[in-house]
Amino acid sequence: MVDDNLTPLDAGFLETEDSDRHSSLTIGMMAILAGPVPAQDRFLESVSHRLATLPHAQQRVRTVPLDFSAPNWEDDPHFDIDHHFRRVALPAPGADEALFGFMARVMGHRLDRDRPLWECWVIEGLADGRWAVLAKMHHCMADGIAGARLFESLCDEAEADNAGALPPVSQQSRSVLSNAVAASGGLLFSPSAQLHLLTTVLDTPRRLAVAGFGAARGFVRLLTEVLTPASPTSLIGPIGKQRRYCVARVKMSDTREICSAYGVTVNDVALAAITSGLRRILLQRGEQPSPHTVRTLVPVSVRPTGENSTHNRVSLMLPYLPVDIEDDVEQLRTVHERLATRKSGKETEGGHAFTTLAQYGPFMPIAWAIRLATRLPQHSVVAVATNVPGPRHTLHVMGREILEIHPYVPIALRLRIGIAILSYSDSVSFGITGDFDTAPDISDLADAIERGVASLLAAARVVTSEPTT
Repeated sequence: MVDDNLTPLDAGFLETEDSDRHSSLTIGMMAILAGPVPAQDRFLESVSHRLATLPHAQQRVRTVPLDFSAPNWEDDPHFDIDHHFRRVALPAPGADEALFGFMARVMGHRLDRDRPLWECWVIEGLADGRWAVLAKMHHCMADGIAGARLFESLCDEAEADNAGALPPVSQQSRSVLSNAVAASGGLLFSPSAQLHLLTTVLDTPRRLAVAGFGAARGFVRLLTEVLTPASPTSLIGPIGKQRRYCVARVKMSDTREICSAYGVTVNDVALAAITSGLRRILLQRGEQPSPHTVRTLVPVSVRPTGENSTHNRVSLMLPYLPVDIEDDVEQLRTVHERLATRKSGKETEGGHAFTTLAQYGPFMPIAWAIRLATRLPQHSVVAVATNVPGPRHTLHVMGREILEIHPYVPIALRLRIGIAILSYSDSVSFGITGDFDTAPDISDLADAIERGVASLLAAARVVTSEPTT
């Protein structure tokens, strides 16, 4: 059964976009593939039948006047898959700079709310005979982990895992893949759905009681941090509509070597490298990093194991990154300690409990509160850094190997820099989004992130080579 209603967290991304005319709250992933590039009709024929099975691929958002209830999904009666598939060629020689510039322009444009909220671009003309696929969807459709799963479902491996489950789509049916979801009269009128909803509502107090005082304390701490301004910095302030985009690349094997040497997580290493990069940017801009300069929004998945829903299932932590510390190893240790403190302080449980409870209250006051909050200038969060675990094995599209996958995270609400981290095979990609006018130096940030990981790796190898006593 498909859930036709957006949760308050899903709808919050729509409300935020509506409140910030300079934002486009779309997430994306770009895969770079080995050649040769397929013809457009063959590419469409290969992936269109898989898209037909993806949640909300043929549905648009329907809002309710005056926000009397949450937005929901409805079938697009004029769905045409050709509207969502685009093709473009880069000018020679097809370097990364041109590719990432194109990605920044595409991702900076808002999606048409009158149609399903996704696009897929085939990009040809890359150097060395490569080509790329850029998948873009609105954040209200999915969080990063669900988005990665949806992207993976377009690959050959997904079809091999579900052989015979997906019927081919004929040429005549390409324009409209489906005219309607099952005519059940609506989710809320299904007896089984009513029972499921009632069970969930009745179970919510128990779950919140289990979380107990710790979750309440964690939520209060989160709220306090949101209302406490960070130290003034050029990393935060008004943004425009145009974006910049670049990528830092490191090896997962190197990252795990660092983790093993210092007893930390992959996320710790990634945030430490970002800390090193932001410190360099601040110093280059003539700013002295302080302990309270860079409070960073770190989304945390609260998705239950095995859940296939595309709803956003995230909470958050708001740690200060130790940009005031010069030594890379000390930065790593401090990041690890601060994240451990946040976890023990139940911040993520508090945020999750709040969003869970919000699902069962009236939507109107929630929507108005989001709208009011997003129209006020925020001064507390300086950057966003989100880590999404990607496929560990090599993927293919139409038999072509995916060489790299790069993620994109949007920026809004005075955040001038956002960083998405995605692992794929033995690589870790840091996709860096920057405001075009106020973050012209994100390529320096990418370089500093790579240098930060290299520095940590060198130090880790010294540690592991030292004799034990």
